[in-house]
Amino acid sequence: MKTVTPERAVELVNSGAVLIDIREAAEHTSENIPGARHHALSQIDAQHPVRAGDKVLIFHCKSGARTKMNAGRLASSAGQCEVYLLGGGIEAWKRAG
Repeated sequence: MKTVTPERAVELVNSGAVLIDIREAAEHTSENIPGARHHALSQIDAQHPVRAGDKVLIFHCKSGARTKMNAGRLASSAGQCEVYLLGGGIEAWKRAG
């Protein structure tokens, strides 16, 4: 699975990709990337994050470690979608502005 920079993620989102926040609900509520869809990692096996029309998904967490450690699970949950990880997570997103 490929890792993308925040800048590349913006380009992909502008072309229709969907950001998926895999952090738990309390984390997402306290801080999130506007427009990111929340789908907690703890629910990924029970319910897939893909919705009708999704073609490209970009998974993210706080620092990128959780997404990297669970890359296989995330890829499996994404069906036929093209999948990326946001390098550095929400922290890198904030630093990039």
